[in-house]
Amino acid sequence: MSELLSEKSTGATQAPRIAAATTTGPVALNVRDLAGVAAFYQRTLGLAVQAEDKGTVVLGAAGGVPLVTLVEAPAAVAALPRSAGLYHLAILLPGRADLGRWLTHMAESRTPIDGAADHLVSEAVYLADPEGNGIEVYRDRPRLEWPLKPGGGVRMDNARLDIDGLLGLARAEGTPWQGAPAGTRMGHIHLKVTDIPAARDFYVGRLGLDAMETMPSALFVAAGGYHHHLGLNTWHSGRGTPLDPAALGLSHAVIEVPDAAELGRLADDLAAHGVAVARPMPGTALVRDPSGNRLLFTAGPVDAATAAGFTAI
Repeated sequence: MSELLSEKSTGATQAPRIAAATTTGPVALNVRDLAGVAAFYQRTLGLAVQAEDKGTVVLGAAGGVPLVTLVEAPAAVAALPRSAGLYHLAILLPGRADLGRWLTHMAESRTPIDGAADHLVSEAVYLADPEGNGIEVYRDRPRLEWPLKPGGGVRMDNARLDIDGLLGLARAEGTPWQGAPAGTRMGHIHLKVTDIPAARDFYVGRLGLDAMETMPSALFVAAGGYHHHLGLNTWHSGRGTPLDPAALGLSHAVIEVPDAAELGRLADDLAAHGVAVARPMPGTALVRDPSGNRLLFTAGPVDAATAAGFTAI
């Protein structure tokens, strides 16, 4: 049984819903080969270096928001096989033609992918960086096309992706891939957790995110009606070990709330309910979920220089 009981079972007060404008920010990864991994994100995903500082590289679309912070950790050990941590970071392209252009680039460069799926709410392609960190590249369908569940939330699936249609759209438009468009952002972050009931109690019951899709071994939560800002699963980590943030892989994930007032409300509520909250820098609040995954909440969006500074937390 989970050490954390549900809000319903304890009779505790449900947390207020988190602000609808909450979204995901850059993901920080500990890597051994900083130059090699940075080159992969530039070559394969079309990202640009936005900031560099003392063994840290921040990447994002040229003219866009930061997406990935790479932290050089040559002596770091590999995460334990059933450890919590990153399942994948999910880079959201602005439109379907962008996904088609990127797929064309992947085919022309003969870069392998790990999988692809039509999730009904989105079209997605999966791969991994040279150190095994999972990556999803996807485009969203318009919200009016998302299939809704009668009891609330959205219906998602793993249907066959129309790769030929995506390639055909890019070919018809005639514009080659020239790197990630400026509107590219971190669409969601998918984490490995050790226990789904405990994750639900924390992310839904305490953070105030909405459960959009629930499965026995996975949970998808969001703010503002999005299909999911955070995926949580136990497929390779059930009853496993908490994340070691000094190991290779996930260091922390940034969650951007709209402003300082919402950050203060959230931090105060978490602290009042026994969650350890650190304030490592002005305008931030650092917490760990029940599986040890580190979430860095920020007041508003993060720029590249700020993201580089977060590596000191």
